[in-house]
Amino acid sequence: MLVQNASEATMPSRDTNDAAGGAASDSAHIAASGKGLATNKVGTFAGAILSIASIAPAYTTTASMGLIVAAVGLKTPALLIAGFIPMFLAAYAYREFSAETPDCGASFTWSARSLGPYVGWMAGWGSVIAVVIVLANIAAVGAEFFYLFVGRLVHSESIATLGDSKLINIVTTLAFLAAAGWAASRGISSSERAQYVLVGFQLVVLLLFAGIALAKAMTGDAPSGLSFDIDWFNPCTGLTLGAFAIGLIGSVFMYWGWDTALTLGEECKDPKRTPGRAGLLSILTVLCTYLLLAVALMWFAGVGDTGIGLSSPDTTNNVFGALARPVMGGAGELLLFLAVLVSAIASLQATFLPAARAMLAMGTFKALPERFATVHPTYQVPRFSTAVAAVVAGAFYTITALLSEHVLLDTIAALGIMICWYYGITAFAAVWYFREHWFSSARDFVFKLLFPLLGGAMLLVVFVISVRESLKPEVGSGASIFGIGLVFYLGFGILALGAVLMLVQRWRQPEYFRGRTLPKAISGDPMPVPEAPHLSSL
Repeated sequence: MLVQNASEATMPSRDTNDAAGGAASDSAHIAASGKGLATNKVGTFAGAILSIASIAPAYTTTASMGLIVAAVGLKTPALLIAGFIPMFLAAYAYREFSAETPDCGASFTWSARSLGPYVGWMAGWGSVIAVVIVLANIAAVGAEFFYLFVGRLVHSESIATLGDSKLINIVTTLAFLAAAGWAASRGISSSERAQYVLVGFQLVVLLLFAGIALAKAMTGDAPSGLSFDIDWFNPCTGLTLGAFAIGLIGSVFMYWGWDTALTLGEECKDPKRTPGRAGLLSILTVLCTYLLLAVALMWFAGVGDTGIGLSSPDTTNNVFGALARPVMGGAGELLLFLAVLVSAIASLQATFLPAARAMLAMGTFKALPERFATVHPTYQVPRFSTAVAAVVAGAFYTITALLSEHVLLDTIAALGIMICWYYGITAFAAVWYFREHWFSSARDFVFKLLFPLLGGAMLLVVFVISVRESLKPEVGSGASIFGIGLVFYLGFGILALGAVLMLVQRWRQPEYFRGRTLPKAISGDPMPVPEAPHLSSL
């Protein structure tokens, strides 16, 4: 495998053949574009589409809505709003950072510049490992719905239930990860074009599902027998602290992925404005979609623990799998299963983007081994980092699937801990980084101090409560090790593992940790210029 430093590339002479000239031109372009990523590719709408693809509303709803309902019942819409608030406030921290210094490392780069190399490394670890874990989760849901869709299409119950076989499920999940990793390695433009179709299709089907469910509920043709109540949106009544915390973990997870647009800042057409606008547009779109779906699902099916009630064990783990046929009938069921499968495919491809780019930034600034700083000379993407994400995600899913029968439920609960961790760090980093601008104007006070501070504080509270609750064996699937819930090991335990790996990396490559490659800074300080990117065929 050939690895070449871009700084050694030279422009071809007039008599150089076309192939050599094209390769040298590619090298020159990469050398001029910072870390080697493609530039001027992603607009606001495209960035929002890629973020929505990462959030994957169809996949997230079927995998997570039941977890929230099981915790808080009819208060699910209130918890969706409660989870949206800290995410929305933290989004302004990302927007302000991106407006000044667009960087694919996002949480890692900005936190390191503001709060120092150790905090930055742990923020980067949290963002990368959370994405890697959710890749496994998404692929597993995609595998399950693949067999459901094919089985219903050919009227074969044996095919529809193939996803229940642990061996078949693991093998298919690994195949999905490999295919999505390959697609993500083909360049940002190919990802963008595919996502327009994939995201558009799933949103249309979700709106159709919600419309049919609401129509049946309004006309009394729904099994729940419920009447609409505005109190569903009130988080201040009828909730215990423990139920609120568990529901909020699931709610925070459901919005996760909006920051994908922020990791594409260096590839955007307007790096100063596009990422922040795209992130905000995506999270607002998803909020409206989730509230509509939550009301439709509860009003139609109810929140009971029997039949098709949303707290029923058969429904909690796969909401659309249980409700597709009762709401939409046989043909509609096929359409909804296809929408969830499409959602998983779209999310897999889009979710590789932030993980690979965060590792690229960490490699560029020597927080990870130098190999992570390589980019493909033709597609201008970090192929090595993408491959690492796919391999680690596959290994993680294989191990956890063998340990737990309900791995999806446990990883969703654990991911809430990691999400609060690195989003919260980034929010506090923004407050400190922009400290000289707090009172420069009313706008700066709100967007550089008030919103990030409130968002960070809320996420910190959720993080602490989530870690405490995760210690209990009954949280998640109920699996435990030595009397401590498996969710704790998957959440806080993996963060602690990151601290160990950080010390190992400090011993191997101390330059970053001594502040030489990415020193602390405040707003207005110039961004360090990374070394010329490395080109690699992987």
